[in-house]
Amino acid sequence: MIIIIGAGLSGLLTAYRLKNEGITFKILEARNRVGGRIHTVYGAGNTPVEMGATWFGNEHEHLTALLEELGIDIFEQYMDGKVFFQPFSTSPAESIQIPSQPPSYRISGGSSHLINTLHQKLDEDDILLNQSVKEIKFQKNSVQVIAREVFECETVVMSIPPKLWAKNIVFEPQLPNNLIGIAGQTQTWMEDSIKIALTYDNPFWQQENLSGTLFSNTGPITELYDHCNHKRSKYALCGFINSSFKHLDFEERQARALQQLTSVFGVQAKEFIDYAECIWSNEGDTFAESEMPHFPHQNNGNPIFNNPFFDDRLLISSSETASGFPGYMDGAVYAGNVAAKKITASD
Repeated sequence: MIIIIGAGLSGLLTAYRLKNEGITFKILEARNRVGGRIHTVYGAGNTPVEMGATWFGNEHEHLTALLEELGIDIFEQYMDGKVFFQPFSTSPAESIQIPSQPPSYRISGGSSHLINTLHQKLDEDDILLNQSVKEIKFQKNSVQVIAREVFECETVVMSIPPKLWAKNIVFEPQLPNNLIGIAGQTQTWMEDSIKIALTYDNPFWQQENLSGTLFSNTGPITELYDHCNHKRSKYALCGFINSSFKHLDFEERQARALQQLTSVFGVQAKEFIDYAECIWSNEGDTFAESEMPHFPHQNNGNPIFNNPFFDDRLLISSSETASGFPGYMDGAVYAGNVAAKKITASD
């Protein structure tokens, strides 16, 4: 049996591939839900808003191929109309022209549509939730994985960010020092991000020939985009808040965000029907403290993660380990496919 640690995109995809090959597995997931850093929240009127992974482009061929394989539609990010830029806190946001860029896309029905589709192709007992792995012991003829329960298997696939297993899981025997060192210094995508989304009864920005896009050097909101659904029948704005604002309480952070939105888009911005946010550094199954600050994508795609360990009984996966587009959904798909191929090739 194969144990997959983590029910994010890479772990679920590995499981889906193994299922098709008739290989026995279990996924152990620390959270009480699947999806990891892909997390679509359905707010007022069942409007899907993304608290995690959202956008991808034409260059993300592995993700695009998987979506086509599963029959999942995509749509282009709405960018029609004026774009606002706020360079200084002392000056109002100004309308700017942004250079023509390749389109970015979103998944119809929300990013969790991909997660739910993969989940539905597995059996109910294939995934065990609330199973935070504490220890992995490599014995002579088997591997013992210790979570809320104890599991025996032949191979373990680590489908969670490297920093998490480097800091939170005890390995016996110990992993090589160079692997632990690099894993502990690997930046985890989204780990210090704050996502924000506001749902509205109507797309007031579109009606005023505004794209809904805001870039700001000052914050609290640093980026904001139109977040209507693919049918443009449900209306929202979604983006990022500067991570330094995580130390404020919810009410103060919301008030400052609304003050900024009102200064840019007018009083209609206050007429939201739902407000959602996610501070990813509060998510213990995503965030782990770092001794030194990491730069974006630090050690993502490091070649050391391609190697199996303990006589091929430990495989390292997750988006951060992919050699192509690490840290993105495409990287997670790449990593999941590679892990499954390694297992099926040796089976």
